[in-house]
Order: sequence, then structure tokens, then C-alpha cells
Amino acid sequence: MSRVLFVCVQNAGRSQMAEALFARAVNGRHEVRSAGTRPAERVNSQVVEALAEIGVDVADRVPRRLERSDAEWADVVVTMGCGDECPYIPGKRYVDWDLEEPAGRSAEEVRAVRDEIEALVAELATDLS
Repeated sequence: MSRVLFVCVQNAGRSQMAEALFARAVNGRHEVRSAGTRPAERVNSQVVEALAEIGVDVADRVPRRLERSDAEWADVVVTMGCGDECPYIPGKRYVDWDLEEPAGRSAEEVRAVRDEIEALVAELATDLS
């Protein structure tokens, strides 16, 4: 079992989508968390809606701040736009996904980000299994 941490800036969009979609894809075979370097107050409403369209509920989630302990916990750290703000822990596997920030985007653009993340988490899940 691997531990995967998804990190973006606000933990309100990309990392929330990745955590939820990865958890669904692996169905308990791996552990997953997400966090943000500068968390927002709430998950982006367009992200909540885009995930609800495919049967994933994140409406009750609250963005959380990235702590060093999160990175220490993880075997794999997937970063999405946090750059140098993400802690580097030697011996961890780091993957960077270059994804559009969904905040302020149209519903169609948010769906495109969701679909891209879904494909990436499927690849990661296969790689870890």
C-alpha cells in the first residue's frame, strides 16, 4: 500500500479533485491525502459541481494547510502548481502535474481539468499497483 499526497496552492480545486478521484480509482488499495500551501476557506463550488456530475461528493470537504508531516507521511507527492512552496523530503517520489487552475474558469474548462486529472490518477493508480 502506497501513501499519496496531492498538493496545490489552495487545496480548493486540483488537489481536491485528485484526492477524490484517486480514492475512487484505488478503492482502498492505497492511502490518499491532499493539502495546500495557502489553503482557501472552502472547496471551489465549480469543482464541487464538476465532481458531483460524475458521482463524486466533495461538498463537505474543507481545504487544509500542507504540513511537513504530510510530506513525511507520503510515499508519493504529486504537486500541481505550488512550486518552491512544497517541502522537499529526500527519498520521496515527486511527480509534478502541470494543470490549469480551475478557479475563475467556465464549467466546461473545469470539466476538462477534472477529466485530465481523472486520466492522470488512473495512470498513477496503475503504476502503483
